[in-house]
Amino acid sequence: MTTENSKVCSGGPKLIFACSGAADVGAVADQAARKMTRDGAGSMFCLAGIGGRIEPIMQKTASADRILAIDGCPLNCVKSTLEVAGFTTFAHLQLADLGLEKGSTQIGEENIEKVAAAGAASLAG
Repeated sequence: MTTENSKVCSGGPKLIFACSGAADVGAVADQAARKMTRDGAGSMFCLAGIGGRIEPIMQKTASADRILAIDGCPLNCVKSTLEVAGFTTFAHLQLADLGLEKGSTQIGEENIEKVAAAGAASLAG
């Protein structure tokens, strides 16, 4: 049985879509999603593919058991992109809710870990 078949047999994937914007909070959101992927909490997936309505990306997203949207700032680009594409059931993590504000957030391990832990908790339950 291949790894892909194992995922199908045990349910759909847990997908993570993150802001990767130019601001400090975008960098933290992106790095937290990458950490969550390394840690096995879920798999970072392609938000640009959702925006472009790339069929294999749309199909895999539709098959996901859980989806997490991580937005760096209150513009909520990730959340909006998923909603415009027709996805309405997902967890949403907004970095401002964790006290991380655009323009004044340190891009470092402490903040990346803080976001990754909150994201992993959202995907777990």
